[in-house]
Amino acid sequence: MSGAGEHPRLWLPQHWPMWTGLGFLWLADKLPWPEKRALARVLGWLVFHVVGIRRRVVFTNLKLCFPEKSPGEITTLARAHYDSLAFGLFEVCAGWWAKSSDLPPHRVVGLEHLTAALARGHGALLLTAHFTTLEIGGRFMSESHPMGGLFRDPNNPVVAHLMRGQRTRHLSPAVHFDDLRGLVRGLRGNAAIWYAPDQGKRSKSSEILPFFGVPAITNTATSKIAEMTGCAVVPFFAKREADHSYTLTILPALENFPTTDAAADAVRINQLIEQHVRLAPEQYFWVHRRFKARGEGYPAVY
Repeated sequence: MSGAGEHPRLWLPQHWPMWTGLGFLWLADKLPWPEKRALARVLGWLVFHVVGIRRRVVFTNLKLCFPEKSPGEITTLARAHYDSLAFGLFEVCAGWWAKSSDLPPHRVVGLEHLTAALARGHGALLLTAHFTTLEIGGRFMSESHPMGGLFRDPNNPVVAHLMRGQRTRHLSPAVHFDDLRGLVRGLRGNAAIWYAPDQGKRSKSSEILPFFGVPAITNTATSKIAEMTGCAVVPFFAKREADHSYTLTILPALENFPTTDAAADAVRINQLIEQHVRLAPEQYFWVHRRFKARGEGYPAVY
């Protein structure tokens, strides 16, 4: 695990609990995968039943997005989500620190679609979404083809320090999420850039648009980026399979994209993400308050 010698303030006492927790995860990463899965089930049970971190947010999201499900089905899905979240921590560790030979079994389907998109010479936005498999999916992708990526610093400075180190290690270029010039420069250099636009916030590049039929702040910048650079938009999604292997699916570049209607383009992306969420709903990041801060006329669902 990389240290913080060049940032001595990160060793101040207020950060010791975080370093301890990260140390535990680093050690747990050395366990065989069956033991990691068993430990994740224990952690998922504890967090769901005892700690209850964002449990109300998860239930609210699931009820809004799956109104056809019964209360019992929602509870079962929420419970499975916490197992997925806990196991996602071990996947983050593997994505950051594991040797290639120690990664779990996985397959990459559709790499030819990315190769074809890059042959156009204008770069590719590797469009995905915030699943609990996001980190390990990114590692699988980087093992299969060189790529850059957008990243956002977490609020905790220790985690932010470690994440920046891992982003620059595995991604080239590694671009901060608000560095539009860096993103455009990378795409114009014909890079493939890892990009997940499904956690919207109010900005000039957002609108209230349906996600699972529910109004949500939605990022509409994808169309602008594609128009500015001429890049292809290539969707990819990582899925944890029932046999404990992984499938990384790369889809063909979006056709007739962008259009002159950025909102319609964003709805199209939302619908694509919805299709893949439905394939493994417990693996989506339901702890995120996807329907917050929608403004006047919309209920405060959380």
